[in-house]
Amino acid sequence: MHEMSLAVAVVDQVEAAARSRGAVGVDSIRLDVGELAGVVADALAFSFELACAGTVVEGAELITRTVPGTARCQPCAETWAVGMPPRLLCPGCGAAACELVSGRELQIREVRWADPDAPVPRHRQPITEES
Repeated sequence: MHEMSLAVAVVDQVEAAARSRGAVGVDSIRLDVGELAGVVADALAFSFELACAGTVVEGAELITRTVPGTARCQPCAETWAVGMPPRLLCPGCGAAACELVSGRELQIREVRWADPDAPVPRHRQPITEES
């Protein structure tokens, strides 16, 4: 399950940022996850809870946003949503010469740091999709 290594990498990056700014905790982390990245949201949420244990990130909410896969045709410059499974032939001219523009990312979009004066709540449930 590669979601565990992804969750550990996110926690490590947020922990490093927390240390550099002297943060005492994290309220939430927002991730952009491409629909073509091969990430199972439930597995990532479960792995995130495990990866956070005993860290400054423990108790943080994980909020993920799915980024649709899009492609651009090299010959005609048409851009389209590729969907799942991906449709990689240009709907405009039928060419197969396309580049993926989005949909493969896994990116930390925002971290909300905990208020150092507020009590630290623990054991929040991760949120797997923005509403």
